Amino acid sequence: MSNMTPDSQDGQPALQDRSIGHIIAEANNLTAEQVERILAHQKSEGLKFGEAAVALGLAKGEDVLWALSQQFHYPYAPGSGEHTSEELVLANKPFSHQAEAIRTLRSQINMLLFGADEPRRALAVVSADSGDGKTFFAANLAIAFSQLGGRTLLIDADMRSPRQHEVFGVDNSAGLSGILSGRAERNVIRPVPNLPSLFVMPVGTLPPNPTELVERPAFGLLMKELVAKFDHVIVDTPAASSGADYAVIAARCGAALALARKGITRVAALQELRHTLANSPVKLAGVVMNEH
Repeated sequence: MSNMTPDSQDGQPALQDRSIGHIIAEANNLTAEQVERILAHQKSEGLKFGEAAVALGLAKGEDVLWALSQQFHYPYAPGSGEHTSEELVLANKPFSHQAEAIRTLRSQINMLLFGADEPRRALAVVSADSGDGKTFFAANLAIAFSQLGGRTLLIDADMRSPRQHEVFGVDNSAGLSGILSGRAERNVIRPVPNLPSLFVMPVGTLPPNPTELVERPAFGLLMKELVAKFDHVIVDTPAASSGADYAVIAARCGAALALARKGITRVAALQELRHTLANSPVKLAGVVMNEH
């Protein structure tokens, strides 16, 4: 079916790996007759192949988005996936307004913290209280960085109320707590299905002493090792109201981004968080207002 798309000339495939038409046809198991119908409608209406397929009811809009992601090697996991949480908007709806806002933040963070002249560091996502959206934001920010093409690691360091393993549907039988307590091997980093550049390190077993674990030298050494191995490292942390864990974790990461929730976060609590970080060796990237 090499002649089924306007991206081809003289029966030859387009310059990209595969044309949009090829990808849509294969994904939807279109017959040669259906492809010809799409081509005819495309020509008569002056549409693109994907638009014509959608207009004829032979493909869905998300099929076209998925085909574009495949052609341009852009990691994209449609929401119909078995283990894909609706919270992962950068994976499910990468062209939405919400996803674009997170990508804008990624670009600003990338320039501020990860430039060529900047030291290697990880980024801790912190907030004053639970329920501020820290897990949601850290997960989607990690996806956004992974979509740049480099290897990105998301560490769930919230050893009080971890959720990243649930969000990404990864095995949580072993994780960060096991490494820091000397009970687990280093093979606790999980690849994320459909997002080949993203990896998750879950918490594992909930420990009775989370603050003491992150204060041990082993955590600092682990962070240095992981920052050297991955292009970007994003760390989810417990809320400041839960204890001192977040500040210790942020110090080991080297950089932090504070999250506040509109109409929920108390100004005094946010000011106290910023004051604590200001008196530590942490570069504060800024404060993000979560409106959802």
